[in-house]
Amino acid sequence: MTTRLVIFEDNDMVRNSLATLLNDGEGYRVLGAYPNVLDVKAVIEKNMPDVVILDIDMPSMDGITAIPMIKEVDPEISVVMYTQFEDDDKLFKSLCAGADGYVLKKTSPLQLLEAIEEVRRGGAPLSPAVARKVLNSFRTRQRSAREKFELTDREVEVLQLLIKGYSVKLIASELNIAFDTSRSHLRNIYRKLHVNCGKEAIAKILAEKIIL
Repeated sequence: MTTRLVIFEDNDMVRNSLATLLNDGEGYRVLGAYPNVLDVKAVIEKNMPDVVILDIDMPSMDGITAIPMIKEVDPEISVVMYTQFEDDDKLFKSLCAGADGYVLKKTSPLQLLEAIEEVRRGGAPLSPAVARKVLNSFRTRQRSAREKFELTDREVEVLQLLIKGYSVKLIASELNIAFDTSRSHLRNIYRKLHVNCGKEAIAKILAEKIIL
């Protein structure tokens, strides 16, 4: 099955190289390659691609601004950012705007091809350096949340099992602790999280992103 693509890239050499690479690859068809995103909605409505390859830094309007416009036409269109930027701000703005993948230009063209295949399978491809940034960000937020509620490592273990639906007895068995100890941990957790039961605790865990 042929994957239909549209490219938005202001660098003529990069844009032409990408179009050639993809058109020469089996199973790809470039419907159009454009130097800016000023007419992005009209372009997408005309071509209705499966995947959009999108640069960030472009004249007059940046690629991040164009993402919601693409998704408005059809939410099923996959958007892969192909950019030189690896700073946190542009990365997270792109992902929050609805980008499905984020690939750095300094990586090999093969990674872009792999990213296209991955989004077609429903994945969310990230360059290794970008994936590390995302993971580190979540870990930082997780540590901050733990510190905010002063949770111990053991209490976090108990919470992880609580999320999986374990009862007080099963938590005790899994962690090889006494039933009363398990119950005591839960009481302490409820007190620290300012909740009254397990359901409220789980809701707060998800809201505060205490556990990945």
